[in-house]
Amino acid sequence: MATPVYIRIKQSIYVQPSSMIKLGDIARVTGPKRQVPVLEQMILHEVTDEDRNIVVIDGFMVIEQVLTKYPQLEIELIGPTQCVVHVEEHKREPSLILISLIWLLLFIGAAMAIMNFHYDVSMGAVQQKLHFMLTGKESDHPLWIQIPYSIGLGIGMILFFNHWFQKRFNEEPSPMEVEIFNYQEDMDHYVAIKENKVEKTDVDS
Repeated sequence: MATPVYIRIKQSIYVQPSSMIKLGDIARVTGPKRQVPVLEQMILHEVTDEDRNIVVIDGFMVIEQVLTKYPQLEIELIGPTQCVVHVEEHKREPSLILISLIWLLLFIGAAMAIMNFHYDVSMGAVQQKLHFMLTGKESDHPLWIQIPYSIGLGIGMILFFNHWFQKRFNEEPSPMEVEIFNYQEDMDHYVAIKENKVEKTDVDS
């Protein structure tokens, strides 16, 4: 009885245009030591202009190509059944001017959203009433409440997003990272179902 070869396909990978996609690129292979290096170098697909920016490598196609070359092997596919290959050119360094403009736009937008929220809930009137309840005096600008509140609001947002520029406070992902991860997973799942263009006859070498 042949020793099985286990193949665990990755969820998604990124390659450059005109790349030769090998089994070792899209999957983790384990099994007999003499077979694993050969299988990892096995070419599954060559990226062409027709592929555009997404290629889907199907697990069934992987098994079929492996068995075509090595019919004596016993293949066990575990994990995801498809790998979404994102074709991307080498990324250029981001422009400092563009980053500054985006940062300024987001800063103004966030500031406007916070100010509009405070206006809608009459935060100023609430703070004035709180000042009157605690001191018995009326004040249009109770700074001893407003200043700590503003500082606390900023600190709370930093802690919520778990980042200070490049510094992460702990190992927990931020809500933004979770949303991006979920979006990427949903997109990969959709693409794997709707954009599977790779056929078993792609590469036969």
